[in-house]
Amino acid sequence: MSAVATIIESVKNAAHALREHSDSPRLDAELLLAKVMGLPRSALIVRGEEALDWSHEEAYEKLIRARAGGTPVAYLTGIREFWSLPLKVSPAVLDPRPETECLVEQALALMPRDEACSVLDLGTGSGAIALSLARERPHWRITGADVSDAALRVSAGNAESLGLRQIRWRLSDWFAALPGERFHLIVANPPYIAALDPALNRLTAEPALALVSGPTGLEALSAIIAAAPKHLCPRGRLALEHGMAQAPDVARLLQRHGFDSIRTHHDFSGRPRVTLGILTQH
Repeated sequence: MSAVATIIESVKNAAHALREHSDSPRLDAELLLAKVMGLPRSALIVRGEEALDWSHEEAYEKLIRARAGGTPVAYLTGIREFWSLPLKVSPAVLDPRPETECLVEQALALMPRDEACSVLDLGTGSGAIALSLARERPHWRITGADVSDAALRVSAGNAESLGLRQIRWRLSDWFAALPGERFHLIVANPPYIAALDPALNRLTAEPALALVSGPTGLEALSAIIAAAPKHLCPRGRLALEHGMAQAPDVARLLQRHGFDSIRTHHDFSGRPRVTLGILTQH
């Protein structure tokens, strides 16, 4: 970047530098410059012909290098918007993906809008799913559980800043700290990437605990499905996010463990992403 480059030129150059490292290089470049300048992204257009000063240029180049190295934009800005909620994120939690909004959408559709409902969000991470459900259904009783204490500090902080204090946060390895508790609905976006999947090469900045399930990628999903019947009310619902090739395996596991009305839903990119079922056998 030149010292006399304008804001619009700086964004263009940064987007070019990120073209091999991001699916949305222009958006990433704009979000990072807005962070550096302390402006909303829309202001970059209005001020596009202004020169970028030295201090902002140096800070911007540092962020662009980090993004090119694989660090998610949300870690660099400290904020990820999910379900229209501004969530604080850190390397202690998975960067929430837009496709996970499909899980929220289906969870909301599974239960009657006006009825009381107890919900468990397993592997809550930043709290994205639990907080989204709490925003839409303030009368639901929601528990967010995670094996990582650092992740729970992030989720609890998000709940406090958003004023969504009705969620109970629990340190738990899946159901381990919830003996005897039953819920009307359990949701989870567990790790589902196989240990040797090449996709992990692009995700080195994110916590492996939230990404890698085991040799096949089905280990966490299988463990949750097997244990869920002991923690669901009669006719309780289980909704799971999974990889786009895993829907048939997840459906078979659900059927094996006493679920029916099994359905798979596609995310906004048309990929099979969420499979759910209703418990019929205990």
